[in-house]
Amino acid sequence: MNPLARSIEELLPVRFANSLSCFIMLRTVLVMSTVCIAFLIPFFSTLMALIGSLLCVLLAVIMPALCFLKLAKKKATNTQVTICVAIIVLGFICGALGTFISASRIIKGY
Repeated sequence: MNPLARSIEELLPVRFANSLSCFIMLRTVLVMSTVCIAFLIPFFSTLMALIGSLLCVLLAVIMPALCFLKLAKKKATNTQVTICVAIIVLGFICGALGTFISASRIIKGY
């Protein structure tokens, strides 16, 4: 939530953005709105699991290995390349499995 709160603070006038009351009120409103959305959307946890399966695996597992391979190019040893490829394949398998499970739970819910 902090990146969102910081972005909103940058849009506010300086005299409001630097005050402690603005800091507390903005974060309180953000948390309260998140709680309201979680209560109003019936499958919020499953929806978040779907988003996590799609994006988090990509950002936290697959992309670092791909970036390493891209940056290292010819300098990477065969062992490093093999481990990176294994991480990428495992990341795709876990991401696809998590996406399938989350999507099937959403479909079962309706």
